[in-house]
Amino acid sequence: MAAPLVRDPIYHQLNQALRRRIREGRFKAGARFLPEREIAREFGVSRATVNKAVSTLIAEGVLEFRKGVGTFVRGEALDYDLRTLVSFTDKARAAGKVPATRILERDVVLAARAPAEVARALAASPRDRLVHMVRLRMADRRPVILERRWVSAALCPGLERAHLEDSLYSLWTRRYGLSLEGADQSIRAVPLRGKEAALLGAPPGAAALLVLSTGYVEGGAPLWFERTLYRGDAYEFRNRLGGLHVARPAIGTFLTGETHA
Repeated sequence: MAAPLVRDPIYHQLNQALRRRIREGRFKAGARFLPEREIAREFGVSRATVNKAVSTLIAEGVLEFRKGVGTFVRGEALDYDLRTLVSFTDKARAAGKVPATRILERDVVLAARAPAEVARALAASPRDRLVHMVRLRMADRRPVILERRWVSAALCPGLERAHLEDSLYSLWTRRYGLSLEGADQSIRAVPLRGKEAALLGAPPGAAALLVLSTGYVEGGAPLWFERTLYRGDAYEFRNRLGGLHVARPAIGTFLTGETHA
């Protein structure tokens, strides 16, 4: 039996003891973690204390709870590089994971029937045709991305459902010969709700990162608009910042922003 925990706060000590076991390699990434009942018996603490310690480890991303299955040791987070376009398929494989894609929806719509932000981002006239798709991206069978995307049908004619199971970046460059110039993105934290939480296998209210992105081909023509949710416990967004830029006020301008003659 493990040495009893005697100092306050008890749940914090338990948290550290469990974390140490994971760090020492007693539980591999993806392995089922100890049941709360077993932890309580081994350390001689209450189920409430165990629940608080385990909940903290889940919130910190060390463990993950899978509804109806149990608690598991979380694997390494996938990187999202903010500086360049990198396909999910390539990134997952580079991390030693097996990528997979479920096509939830695929249809062709007129821009007039798409959300206003989509038509605006794609500079589409009401009669322009857009390929609309919803894809669930998985790494080692774990859902990590819920992607909703609209694509200009004129730039990639014949884009069928079967084409959507792999990397779109690879498809566009190899099949259609398009040169991807880049994308404008906005990113913000949001809680998962309803069907989106269920599809991503996360509890309602769990943290996610919402990416709104418009991608362009060479010459500046917009190719796609996406609204994509990334599980907050599965991804780390990375970027490298340059040196500190100190803004110098112009002559006759005070730091308040007021300009005087």
